Amino acid sequence: MGILSGIRVLDCSIAMAGPFAAQRLGDLGADVVKVEPTTGEWQRHVAAGGAGGNKVNVSFLSLNRNKRSLAVDLKSDGGKQVLLELVKTADVFLQNYRPGVAKRLGVDYESLSKINPRLVYVSMSGYGEDGPYVNRPGQDLVLQGMSGAMLSAGREGEPPTAAGQYLVDAITAYTAFEGALAALFHRERTGEGQLVQVNMLDAITTIQMQELSVFTVGGKPQKRSAEPHAHVYIRAPYGAFATSDGFIIVAFPKLKTLGEVIGEDSFLTMDDEVDTWAKRDEIFAKTRDRLKTASSAEWLDRLRAADIWCGPVYGYGDLVEDEQIKHNGTFVEYDHPTEGRVKTPGFPIKFSKTPSTVERGAPVTGEHTEEVLKEAGFDDAAIASLVAAGAVAKGDI
Repeated sequence: MGILSGIRVLDCSIAMAGPFAAQRLGDLGADVVKVEPTTGEWQRHVAAGGAGGNKVNVSFLSLNRNKRSLAVDLKSDGGKQVLLELVKTADVFLQNYRPGVAKRLGVDYESLSKINPRLVYVSMSGYGEDGPYVNRPGQDLVLQGMSGAMLSAGREGEPPTAAGQYLVDAITAYTAFEGALAALFHRERTGEGQLVQVNMLDAITTIQMQELSVFTVGGKPQKRSAEPHAHVYIRAPYGAFATSDGFIIVAFPKLKTLGEVIGEDSFLTMDDEVDTWAKRDEIFAKTRDRLKTASSAEWLDRLRAADIWCGPVYGYGDLVEDEQIKHNGTFVEYDHPTEGRVKTPGFPIKFSKTPSTVERGAPVTGEHTEEVLKEAGFDDAAIASLVAAGAVAKGDI
């Protein structure tokens, strides 16, 4: 039994941030019903990184485990009635419709809270529910650019540096997940549900707590340097450095110690609090030149022996084989009825009494329509009528 066992979530979201948040709830034992169109959610039909699948493509597969699929046409009277019936016994309703769509469909918080005052309603958006940017598309890279974060690393005069993952989507998902949990806790105390609003712009802005405070409180502007320093607000050397056979990370060591390890005498008399800022490019370049002379393994051994923070630069092939990753059980594996053996990142929080589990993989479209409707009180004749009218769809494996 998961820690959220007995909690039912209606996941009406698409793409990454919403489904990822709902999957987190499912990993903790919540009964997550993915409410999707009768033709399947959009993400089912877009291959991630060119990787498809048999019936369920990789992108959808990665974001929708531990869910049941209810395929329903919410634009039809019958389909809308199905959803409203489910809302009566739901605990969490999660959506990331474009602003105004929920109200047009009649599934906005005001409407649904009248049906179920205990409902925790999580609404996700790109920039907020209103304001000057309300109609702009909330896309990950667009928000990365707007957040300021892309100018906190890299070389001055070169293009901004984007994250190597869908950073804004992931941060927004975790923010929505936390919001849902906090609202459920409030409900346990008071018995009342509430509206939880999360937007991508605020999510990516507020995780830069230290960086933005250095700017707003400390008055220090973002100033990239000539060398590819990894962060404008951290002293040199700080970044990825080439070795004779790869790359390693070195993170702001004491200059005297680093100079002794790599044989750079000029570092021995430099001041850690002054020169690491004033001579940032010089320090980076000299470190780079020295580290090219030996292998990654050799340097990591020497640097760790001197208690200097360092590490390898992995590709995904290295990551999945890492001994700590295996020890932690970071990835989960399970058998999927159409996709075979699936290996994917799991849930990162461990609970001693209520651990997360994978009860089911990502569903095919409408796989659980009949099951969910019967639980909601629809009999065989009513379900058959809804299917015949195209209000809902049943999936076959």
